[in-house]
Amino acid sequence: MSPKSAPRIEGYYTPLGPYSHVVAANGFIFLSAQTPLKPDGSSKEFIGSDVKEQTRQVLSNVKLLLEKAGSSLEDVVKVTVYLTNPKDSGAMNEVYKEFFPKDPPVRSLARIGLEPPGLLVAVDVIAVQKK
Repeated sequence: MSPKSAPRIEGYYTPLGPYSHVVAANGFIFLSAQTPLKPDGSSKEFIGSDVKEQTRQVLSNVKLLLEKAGSSLEDVVKVTVYLTNPKDSGAMNEVYKEFFPKDPPVRSLARIGLEPPGLLVAVDVIAVQKK
């Protein structure tokens, strides 16, 4: 049996390319960069017209994926936030603190290299898998 698995998350949109949304390996859950799309895939339009709305949708998607994969926001150890405009970091942080109010994980900020029209923020995470 492989030490890693890439479970298909029921009810979550199919990846838009050759990648997995979730990979579990050696007690960790890895999420690919999540965008502010509706989790059910009912729309290909990004949710939210500003970075706060998009951050809230992205982190809600992250929370959903983690829970379906056997983890939670409390188990996140590393976050990378990708912003189209680094000047949006203050507004993004306001929402981010709602999702990680206590003992936040380590985090890096980066600029989005590809800029699909309307995308302001994306987030990937590494979390500990619950036993």
